[in-house]
Amino acid sequence: MDVNHTTTVSQTEALNLRYGDGGEPAPGPWNEVIATLLSHRSVRGFRPDALPQGTLETLVAAAQSASTSSNLQTWSVVSVTDPAKKAALAKIASNQKHIEQCPLFLVWLADVSRNERLGLAEKVTLETIPHFESYLVAAIDATLAAQNATVAAESLGLSMVYIGAMRNNPVEVSRLLGLPPGAMGLFGMCVGYPLPTVTNEVKPRLPQSAILYHDTYDTATEAADRAAYDARMAAFSQRHEMTQDTWTKRVIGRMGKIAAMSGRDKLVSILNGMGFPLR
Repeated sequence: MDVNHTTTVSQTEALNLRYGDGGEPAPGPWNEVIATLLSHRSVRGFRPDALPQGTLETLVAAAQSASTSSNLQTWSVVSVTDPAKKAALAKIASNQKHIEQCPLFLVWLADVSRNERLGLAEKVTLETIPHFESYLVAAIDATLAAQNATVAAESLGLSMVYIGAMRNNPVEVSRLLGLPPGAMGLFGMCVGYPLPTVTNEVKPRLPQSAILYHDTYDTATEAADRAAYDARMAAFSQRHEMTQDTWTKRVIGRMGKIAAMSGRDKLVSILNGMGFPLR
């Protein structure tokens, strides 16, 4: 099994990589778990090597150890290894080939259907299920679970990348995976060992002063924070030959036009048809 690279990265180096030179906070408490978290990077190229036996079950155990609202556990996950299904899911996701490359592709679901079946079996109407809050709880539960699985995978020397493009066509994802009404694929996750050619570095994030507020929301330093972060991202983008070289341009590119949503602007009506009335 690959050795986790975080064991060789110091706290100072990890903070510098995550925030960029000059943007890092002062050092604080530190251990290998935090080192793994700060070393996260999305990987989009995978070796076909099979994962060690029991890896999937270990990741799911980690996922099920995440917090879940009122222990309702309104999420599920579908493990996809069939090449034809992975190819079909890759097509939905604008032909992201790493979905086909990775040995394990997970589709994380907001899933109230299991609890609805419980109500039917017990002859009890679960009045809250059609409401937006129940969908929101399911989506949050699934996200918390998936992030636990991510940390577990990366601690084992594996790499991953989230695939939000499952929401480009949730109806087709539902058909491919045989989902019941009340279950929706929120996002996918590629899991595997990275190709030797994958050399992308840890991507800098906004400085903490841009997202961490004390007692009161305060935007006093926001303009300066964004300018400094744009400069760091421009340098990062230049190293990686990325076209949208600043965070400002990235935000405008992804949020400036409805077309950038790839059909997801219709999600509410789609969800209504998938068993989520969202009242």
